[in-house]
Amino acid sequence: MENIEQIYTGCLAQGAYYIESEGEVAIIDPLREVKPYIKRAEEDKARIKYIFETHFHADFVSGHVTLSKETGAPIIFGPNANPSFDATIAEDGQEFSLGKLTIKVLHTPGHTMESTTYLLKDETGKDYAIFSGDTLFLGDVGRPDLAQKAADMTQEELAGILFESLRNKIMPLADDIIVYPAHGAGSACGKNMMKETVDTLGNQKKMNYALRADMTKEEFIKEVTEGLLPPPQYFPLNVKMNKEGYEDIDTVLKRGTQSLGPAAFEAAANETGAVVLDVRHQEEFAKGHVPRSIFIGLSGSFAPWVGALIADVEQPILLVAPEGKEEETITRLSRVGFDGTLGYLEGGLEAWKKAGKEIDTVDSISADVFKQRLDNKIPVFDVRKETEYAAEHVEDAILTPLDFLNDHLAEFPEKETFYVHCAGGYRSIIAASILKSRGIHNLVDVAGGFKAIKEVGIPVTDFVCPTTLKK
Repeated sequence: MENIEQIYTGCLAQGAYYIESEGEVAIIDPLREVKPYIKRAEEDKARIKYIFETHFHADFVSGHVTLSKETGAPIIFGPNANPSFDATIAEDGQEFSLGKLTIKVLHTPGHTMESTTYLLKDETGKDYAIFSGDTLFLGDVGRPDLAQKAADMTQEELAGILFESLRNKIMPLADDIIVYPAHGAGSACGKNMMKETVDTLGNQKKMNYALRADMTKEEFIKEVTEGLLPPPQYFPLNVKMNKEGYEDIDTVLKRGTQSLGPAAFEAAANETGAVVLDVRHQEEFAKGHVPRSIFIGLSGSFAPWVGALIADVEQPILLVAPEGKEEETITRLSRVGFDGTLGYLEGGLEAWKKAGKEIDTVDSISADVFKQRLDNKIPVFDVRKETEYAAEHVEDAILTPLDFLNDHLAEFPEKETFYVHCAGGYRSIIAASILKSRGIHNLVDVAGGFKAIKEVGIPVTDFVCPTTLKK
């Protein structure tokens, strides 16, 4: 169907949807910056008629509030939603006409209690596609632990409700129906998502462990709740913003794009307690950066790492960004609710150095040099995820996952030199910046990470044994 466009944002592993028929448009789960949707509708000589939300998102701030304000289109949630702003709370089975198409509400609680799947019917009334939000992913289903406090239920109770939703509302649908999920591989909203972003329901019934026809509810609850890592700390704060509203993105951009000379930048950092966030490439950061600044580069999974590591969406932020990337950075921060950017360093690090300000560096070595030094028994810290470490790791390396680095600070040597590596070099520089901001400077980064380590023939193992460093 030519009327549907999936607008996929790789950094967030998030899918928003634009559906048009006969000059009428529905947007499902829009991102924070809404101008692209408005512009697209104008190009189609169409009007945005509905804004559908599948649930109160935890991993990003949706653009529903601003989009409704700018277009007059109503925001539609499924049953059980109770937002602080005006919205249509649809009933299970309620239908909305969109040109020649129809969108039917299927209440599918379990990931959250308001979670809703939207079933799109074509002009003949035939079921064509589902927009499944976080209820059904490709290869997985939404984790049932995020709404425990709000719903006053255990994750096992929510998983049981999700089982019923899938069996009663999703699985009876025809195999040729297209599944458009809210997220793909890389999102923290599930465990085993496929890298593909569109599939048929029939293929999911074959491929997705959670849709096995012979699965009991007890088996489903066990498998869905098994191996869930703690959610990032910013998730509840994003839910709150999606439920209660937020500032317009234009206001956030205007405040954040203030250029500050080195003296004003330093004064702002001292007076406001702002985090200095450096978003350049990791190699540039290693060569020189503002002391105690945190590195999270735009080239990686920027917004989720900001959310996981800075955590407090109200934290003031000052930026060191590549020239011309300031607005993009502020926009991407706002997608996960970080609206407190106060300005950026005009002229970047070069201006900082010319002003005679102090700079810091990260000691970084190649995998070849690392191989030569390994015989010295210097401790090695691996900041990848547990699953990556379990698959393969440097012998005797100590696992300190970046997501939870602050929980491992006591394990790093106080004086002895140690090495830090990740998979490819991005996360280890993030880790190095956090450690240095905490006063831990006796570290050496292994450039190129585990990929480079394997290429030079350093011995690795898949033997997993809990390893902690005794000081």
